[in-house]
Amino acid sequence: MKKFNSLDVAALLVWLLPPVYLLYIWPSLPASVPVHYGINGAPDRYGSKNEFLTSQFLLMGVSLGIYLLLKFLPAIDPKKYVKYGEPTFQKLALGLVIFLSALSILIAYSAIIHGFKAGKMILPVVGLLFAFIGNIMYNIKPNYFAGVRTPWTLEDPENWKSTHRLAGKLWFIGGLVITVAVLLLPNKAGFVTFMSLMVVLVLVPVVYSFVYFKKHQPK
Repeated sequence: MKKFNSLDVAALLVWLLPPVYLLYIWPSLPASVPVHYGINGAPDRYGSKNEFLTSQFLLMGVSLGIYLLLKFLPAIDPKKYVKYGEPTFQKLALGLVIFLSALSILIAYSAIIHGFKAGKMILPVVGLLFAFIGNIMYNIKPNYFAGVRTPWTLEDPENWKSTHRLAGKLWFIGGLVITVAVLLLPNKAGFVTFMSLMVVLVLVPVVYSFVYFKKHQPK
């Protein structure tokens, strides 16, 4: 049985912030609240308070599910690789809970503050998440659940290590660039920049792992 540790306490407190905030603002919510946002960051669809509440509970459920999955990965890992990097997985789990809680609070805040564009803030928060993951990526040990899981990294520990060294630097820098670019650029330009950098962040490590494999495979 897993022990309840300090990271679990921190995750629980962060996870509870959105419902506490939602309870605080509930009397102030209008009958019709934003439930979807366009690329310009402004709401493009409104719904009832019940629909809004459902979306908030859904985010909380996803957050809790991800945290529990990452915490108990060693129990379902068939080759028991995850146990060698449990602290890193717990940090990753906490980071994702913080991200989803921040997202939930931003959305709730936009529902009571007229003119606040939550959509404009979501992409910068995603950029910070990428920077956070990049900062810990090199410490992710080979596993089947998280990281750059290609056929070449999973079969070769050195390929995994080299690919994640590159991906960590790329995601950290790329995440910060995304955050700054989306905040400073006009909405459409920021969205295009975000999508372009996302493609780079995803594809470059995959291609690198294949190139590493071709370069180091036995002749």
